[in-house]
Amino acid sequence: MILVTVVVPVKNEENNLSSCLSALKGFFEVVVVDSMSTDSTREIAINAGAKLIDFRWDGKFPKKRNWLLKNYEFQTEWVLFIDADEVVDINFCEELRQAIANTPHAGFWLNYTNYFMGSKLRYGVPQRKLACFKVDSGEYERIEEDSWSSLDMEIHEHPIINGSHGEIVTPIDHRDFRGLARFLERHIDYAKWEASRYLLLKPNLADIGNDLSSRQNFKYRNIEKFWFADLYFLFTYIFRFGFLDRGPGYQYASYKRWYFQTVRNLIREQLM
Repeated sequence: MILVTVVVPVKNEENNLSSCLSALKGFFEVVVVDSMSTDSTREIAINAGAKLIDFRWDGKFPKKRNWLLKNYEFQTEWVLFIDADEVVDINFCEELRQAIANTPHAGFWLNYTNYFMGSKLRYGVPQRKLACFKVDSGEYERIEEDSWSSLDMEIHEHPIINGSHGEIVTPIDHRDFRGLARFLERHIDYAKWEASRYLLLKPNLADIGNDLSSRQNFKYRNIEKFWFADLYFLFTYIFRFGFLDRGPGYQYASYKRWYFQTVRNLIREQLM
């Protein structure tokens, strides 16, 4: 038994949830937090033996993960947040088990293997998330948004953890196979949210820099610059060897450039 509570936030994830939950059998508890799904997500969670909790978002703080951290009575010291399209393997589970057994850290960065257009991406900017931490060590950033998008779960918000961070090297398989249309739809929502957040931060950006991660600092200080999206493309495709992923690597880098251009245009539109 791995003494960790796994939390899986979901909404209409019937195509992914079974694979995700079947890999979590060795954990102390699995909690599925559902945003009023209309497909068979709820039945899949119950049949897998997970604890099902309903969540209805009002468009403001807190979103799904922070809401659970504030309201759920955890029976373990550690919580691990997993998305429905993410799958752990036995090597990840064993590394995590050993890591939390005797550690000075309050949280762990996790690594991910990504796919795009059906192909595994081996290069480019690696995806990392601080998604495993002690329950009482902190929560995700408090951002006073007002229905900026339909995102009812923390996506760009980072956990603010009191204590040092370690790393789990074994990657989690991020199986996002929902197609290009879903990718674009999701990233339009991300762009709307990110533009609104930037405009909220902008007046005090110089004063709150220490509260942001290094990536956030660089992004928000430069995202209005005309060259930012092109720099991201060059960094991920050339300097991070994305070109070795061939066609999918080029397409992924190009769509990320489009994403940052979209964020910049949304910002400029709102400032007019």
